[in-house]
Amino acid sequence: MATVTVEVNGRPYAIGCADGQEERVRILAKQFDNQVRQVAQDVGNVGDLRLFLMSALILSDELHEARLNGGKATAPAPASAPASATAATQDGVAEALNAVAARIEKIAQNI
Repeated sequence: MATVTVEVNGRPYAIGCADGQEERVRILAKQFDNQVRQVAQDVGNVGDLRLFLMSALILSDELHEARLNGGKATAPAPASAPASATAATQDGVAEALNAVAARIEKIAQNI
């Protein structure tokens, strides 16, 4: 198992992942970081836990909507992206959300 250090909202986090998945985790973490920073701009500094939870809920809602639409994203995928890449991205987002949810639950238990 590999470990990747990613930065979310200016803080480093060590994340475990399968060997060979390090770059994918970095990409997903960057997407999550962008979402967290957007939420922080919208609601202000409410603490990392709440920012992470709000961001995870927004991403979960987007994933839920995509699933309701037969796996089609609400925003069109780039024409150059094959369908398998879109499905892989959705799987990656789901996997990342599950990991984030588990981490949030662990943090919440420690509070």
